[in-house]
Amino acid sequence: MYNPFSLKGKTILVTGASSGIGKATAIECSKLGATLVITGRNIQRLEDTFKQLEGHNHLLIPVDLNKEDGIDFLLKELPLLNGIVHSAGLPNNTPFQFATREKLDEVMNVNFYAPLEITRRVLKEKKITNGGSIVFISSISGVFTSAIALTIYSASKGAINGMIKGLALDLASKGIRVNSVNPGIVETTIFDAGVITSEQLDEEKKLYPLKRFGRPIEVAHASIYLLSDASNWVTGSNLLIDGGFTLL
Repeated sequence: MYNPFSLKGKTILVTGASSGIGKATAIECSKLGATLVITGRNIQRLEDTFKQLEGHNHLLIPVDLNKEDGIDFLLKELPLLNGIVHSAGLPNNTPFQFATREKLDEVMNVNFYAPLEITRRVLKEKKITNGGSIVFISSISGVFTSAIALTIYSASKGAINGMIKGLALDLASKGIRVNSVNPGIVETTIFDAGVITSEQLDEEKKLYPLKRFGRPIEVAHASIYLLSDASNWVTGSNLLIDGGFTLL
C-alpha cells in the first residue's frame, strides 16, 4: 500500500526516548518501518520503550547527554543514520530574578548544547547519510511566545530555532534537511511532579482554541512527516502545532 510517510529502510536516532514525546516518537517510527536507535538517562524507562518498539534490529544506548563522555559513548555506538529526532529536553519554571548561572547552564546544556554537539559530531564523523533529516523538538516558547518564569527555557528553544536556519543552509548541498517541531503544552510526565495544580492546568487549557493540550503522539506524527520522504522539499522550517494557541 502506498504510504508517503513510510520510514521503511531508515535508521533513526531518537534522544530522550525514555518518556513523553521521545518515547512516542520512537514507538510510532517503529510502526512505520524504521530501525530505531534510542537513548536516554533512565535505563528502566528506556527499556520499557524498547520493549514497545515494533520490528527488529533496534538499538538501545543509555547515556547522559549532559555529560561529554555520554556523547562520546553514543557516537562510538551509532550506526549510519538516515534521521535524528532531538527530543531530550529539560523544562524550567524559574523567575529570571531568581535564576542562577548553574540553572542556566543546566538548561542550556540539555536543551541546546547537547543536541548541537551531537549533530556536529554526527556530521563530522559522517554518521548520517546524504538526503537525511534532522528534527529538533523545540517549543512555541522563545519562538512564537513566552510566559512568566520561562525566560531560560525560552532562551534555549529560541537558540535551537535560530540555529536550524543556518544549519539548513549549510547542509543543503548534501540534501540533509533540518527542521524543528514547535508544540504548545503537551501532556507528559512533567505534570506528575505536582508543581502545577489541576486547577491551573484547567485554566491554561481555556487559552487554547481546541480546549486541550497536545498529546505526545501528535508531536511524534509531526516529526515523522519531517523524517519521511513526504517532506523532501522542507528545510529550515519551524513546524507549529499548538492547538491554535498563538492565534489569540
